[in-house]
Amino acid sequence: MQVDPKESVVVKDEMQNGVYPQAQTIINNSKKLQDDLHVLGMKIKHHEDNIKLLKSHKYKLDDSILDLQVTLGKYHSSTQPNTENDAHSSNPSEEETTKQILRHEKSAAGILCQLKMHHDTQTSHLSLTKDVLGVVATLGKVDDDNLSRLFSEYLGVETMLAIVCKTYEGVKALETYDKDGQINKGSGFHAVGASIGKELDGRFLVICLENLRPYCGEFMVDDPQRRLDLLKPKLPNGECPPGFIGFAVNMINVEFTNLFLLTGSGHGLRETLFYNLFSHVQVYKTREDMAFSLPCISDGAISLDGGMIKGAGVFSLGNRNDVDVRFPKSSVTSTLPDNYIDTNKHLKEMKWKRETMLEDIKREQALLDTARQSFERKKEEFVKFLAQSSAYATRVQTGFTPR
Repeated sequence: MQVDPKESVVVKDEMQNGVYPQAQTIINNSKKLQDDLHVLGMKIKHHEDNIKLLKSHKYKLDDSILDLQVTLGKYHSSTQPNTENDAHSSNPSEEETTKQILRHEKSAAGILCQLKMHHDTQTSHLSLTKDVLGVVATLGKVDDDNLSRLFSEYLGVETMLAIVCKTYEGVKALETYDKDGQINKGSGFHAVGASIGKELDGRFLVICLENLRPYCGEFMVDDPQRRLDLLKPKLPNGECPPGFIGFAVNMINVEFTNLFLLTGSGHGLRETLFYNLFSHVQVYKTREDMAFSLPCISDGAISLDGGMIKGAGVFSLGNRNDVDVRFPKSSVTSTLPDNYIDTNKHLKEMKWKRETMLEDIKREQALLDTARQSFERKKEEFVKFLAQSSAYATRVQTGFTPR
């Protein structure tokens, strides 16, 4: 804000010689206020320029995202099933898993599945489910029924029915409390269950991806499933144990859309959810192989014939506990174009960048609003100061006329 020199307070030499010591103070205050306004004005311009630049980048990202979506859309449309039967087949194993979850109709997982099946449009607009990724049992697939039974038994039905959220904000939306710490049945999942006639019964687990400690190592080279490059177990003689098949965390097949950028740090489901559920659990062909390999088992192990070690020194004995909620079996893998996975990954990265950019724009806008408010307050202070200085100058001119 530039000040007209005519409005500046002009102080005569004799005022500066001690006749009016307040005059110099007025001059100093005027300069300080003008300097403050100049600094605030520069801040406003800085934030306005930042917003303009961020929006320019966002528009370019929007165009690129649209182009990639068109490219992937062409692939999906070219691989759509042609017959009515194929159109409704999906994966029988996935449908069976959903039915298994629905049998637990008063569980949070059961209520979520019912919402998705019968109230899909409504669910997509419910703020409490927008951050929900799904149920543990539906977020991974395995290659055969035996692995499905073994992995589901290892985790247990409570974990298989756990709700998975991306952020802690999503977790808080599922259940709220009154001032006495009691559950508020009129909000969250409790209210949703009641609205469809399925009152939520008992406790339920919720897993928050952003609060999990992710795997921080390397991934297998050129693996489209991004399997973890874990060190294979070795016996004291340095050899790999006989019958070792692999790690449970790498035997879970994850949808391509869930392999990347699900958390703010860019991690996918394998290195967050499934790494925390299975860690370094090893899989062996037989109980005998597993027993022989005890010296190199630290986080548990499973054998294909039903043996199970829950952790170092913790053995699960007796007959199998046939858990009634299991991972679905992977369907036959369709032939993907060579660049499909890279294109899909690139699309997710660009969408993630766009979300980050939107947050940056909101932050810059908040800073701009704050700077403008500060400028307005400082301007009012300066206008008030000018009025007071003008009154003072008038008194000086009236009281001291030239001789």
